[in-house]
Amino acid sequence: MTDSAASRVLVRTEHTLGRITLNRPEAIGALDLGMIQAITAALDLWRDDPDVLAVLIDGTGERGLCAGGDVRALYEQITSGNADQTATFFGAEYAMNAAIAAYPKPVVVFADGITMGGGIGLAGHASVRIVTERSKLAMPETRIGFTPDVGGTWLLGRAPGRMGEYFGLTGATMSGADAIYLGFADHFVPSDSLHGLADALAYRADPATPNEMVLLFDETPEPSALPAARPWIDDAFSADTVAEILERLDARPEPDAAAAAATLRELSPTALAVTLDAVREAREMSGVREALEGEYRRVLWFAHHHPDLVEGIRAQLVDKDRNPHWQPATVAELASDPGADARAYVPQPALFGA
Repeated sequence: MTDSAASRVLVRTEHTLGRITLNRPEAIGALDLGMIQAITAALDLWRDDPDVLAVLIDGTGERGLCAGGDVRALYEQITSGNADQTATFFGAEYAMNAAIAAYPKPVVVFADGITMGGGIGLAGHASVRIVTERSKLAMPETRIGFTPDVGGTWLLGRAPGRMGEYFGLTGATMSGADAIYLGFADHFVPSDSLHGLADALAYRADPATPNEMVLLFDETPEPSALPAARPWIDDAFSADTVAEILERLDARPEPDAAAAAATLRELSPTALAVTLDAVREAREMSGVREALEGEYRRVLWFAHHHPDLVEGIRAQLVDKDRNPHWQPATVAELASDPGADARAYVPQPALFGA
C-alpha cells in the first residue's frame, strides 16, 4: 500500500471495532486502486483477528461516503491504449465487494450523504447498512454510457416490482427512506447520531450485536414516495425491451413517467439495453458473487469494444459539454438483441480465477 493510499483510507482499531474511513473528501471518497487495496488489506488483517469483533466503514467530510470509482482514471487508461489495465481495477474492486458480502464478522457502513456507484459496492453488501437524512444513493452508470456494477445488479434485481429496472436504467437518486424500501439499506439514523453510534459499536458490550446496537439509534424516516409510484413503474419497466418501455412511458398520464422517458432518451441506447439485460439476468442469480461475474463481463466489453463509455465520460467529466454522441444514437437503431455481445463476452483474466 502506498503512502498516498494510506492517507486516503484511514485504518485503525478502536477497542473491538475495526475502522475504515475513506479520507478523500475533495473527491467525495472516489475510489482508486490504491484505496481498494488498502480496504481489502484491512479486511484481510481483521478476518481472523479475535480482538476485532466488527468493522465500520465510513467517510470524512460532509458531502458523502463515496461518489463512485475514479472514472477519469478509467477514461485515461482506455484513451491511452491501456484498456487492459481496467481488468486490474475492476478485478480488485469486485473482489473487495465480494469480501464485504461474505465477511465472517459484522460489517457496518454509514452511507451518509452521496453514496453512488462504487459507494454502493461498499455499502450495499454490508451486513448492517445505515442511511441518514442526507443520504443520496444511486447507480448512475448509464449517465456515462456504462452499466451498473459492484454487485449493484444483484440489489437492483431484488428491489420491489420493477424498481430495479427503473433505477438501473434512469440512474435516479434514492433518499434514505427510498433505499430502505428498495433493499439497499437497513436502518435510518440521523447524521448527528453517527458519532455516538460509532462509539457505541466500539466500546459498549450491550446489546451484544451491531444490529441490536443500531436499534438504539434507529429512527423512522419520512415515508418513501416510491410505493405510490409502483403502478406506472411496474407497468412500463416490465416491458421486454427499452423501446417498449419508452412506448409504455409515453402512454402513461403521470408527469414522472414523462420525465423518466425524457431521461432515457438522453442516455446511451446501448447502455440502457445492456443494463436492462443485466438486471434481469441478476434477478435469477444465486448471489452477489455470480452477479459480479456478470457485471465483469459487461464492463470489460464496454472498456474494450464499445465507444459509448469513453464518450460518456468525455461529455460528463472531461470536456463537460453534456453533449455525448452515442453509437447508435437512438433506441430505434439498436439490434434485435442489443445486450447479446456484452452478455456473451469472455473477459481475460477471469474475475475469480478459472
